[in-house]
Amino acid sequence: MNDLSKARANTPKPQALTLVVGEESAAQRLDNFLLRRLKGVPKSHVYRVVRSGEVRVNSGRVKPDYRVRIGDKVRIPPIRVSASNPKPPSKPFGLPIVHEDPSLLVIDKPSGIAVHGGSGVSYGVIESLRAARPQAKLLELAHRLDRDTSGLLVIAKKRSALVELHRMLREGEVEKIYVAVVKGAPGRKQFDITESLHKYVNAKGERRVAVKEGGLSAVTRIKLLEKSKDFSLVQLRLMTGRTHQIRVHLAHAGHPVVGDDKYGDFELNRALARQGVKRLFLHARRLAFKHPVDGNRVVLESPLPDDMQRFCVSNFGNVIV
Repeated sequence: MNDLSKARANTPKPQALTLVVGEESAAQRLDNFLLRRLKGVPKSHVYRVVRSGEVRVNSGRVKPDYRVRIGDKVRIPPIRVSASNPKPPSKPFGLPIVHEDPSLLVIDKPSGIAVHGGSGVSYGVIESLRAARPQAKLLELAHRLDRDTSGLLVIAKKRSALVELHRMLREGEVEKIYVAVVKGAPGRKQFDITESLHKYVNAKGERRVAVKEGGLSAVTRIKLLEKSKDFSLVQLRLMTGRTHQIRVHLAHAGHPVVGDDKYGDFELNRALARQGVKRLFLHARRLAFKHPVDGNRVVLESPLPDDMQRFCVSNFGNVIV
């Protein structure tokens, strides 16, 4: 027997596995439940073993969109997990915590940090939190912020809280307030932008969004806070939660966000970069919602980051509280 044959003979064969669903996974789709546990297994293979009936829940066949329940017994057939091209381990990094309780964690995300790994980023906020808290049963993003947007970000620590937060976000029961520095000055103190938005992929394979009739409905509520000859500080309330909604709506209205490298005024951005403006001036400032578990009112606020504050003092003569 040659060395390769010996190695194959000594390699343990994968065994069937039975998992019991805990509270942290209740109401999760079966496909997502499996993908989280079968790292290194292609999605296509996971879906194939579910559809073929090899995955059983309580000894019965189920579909990929089945919502697992506490106590469900999920039998996973023998699957060999690929060990090739392992991702580097996520490294914990310090994140300012604004609020924490047994169900929720809210951080004040700095600009420049992605909320999750992917698209050239090996790890982000959620991977860092999981690395820093290996004992946590569940840590999942309740919503998302663009990499260059700073401000309040909610992470669920319980599956029940995550499911309820997602419902509240869909139903518009979460008040989400942003502030942005934009080019020019709107002609009205308060107004709504209601153009529909359409997602597409450009020639470089990058995800983009555009105003387009027949797209997804989107409403952004605008309030002018401060203005100068060249810039304004605006408050924005998201009435819907579309990808890049604020940035696309403001650019369409003729007031792109300062520092926006996708939809902004690129010539202006280059000029401001020479003055030290290095990022998107969009900040998730306030969140208000009913706590998804105990029902108490939660109101959280984040002050403007130092770089935005300096810009406001320089251009509007005011410190923004």
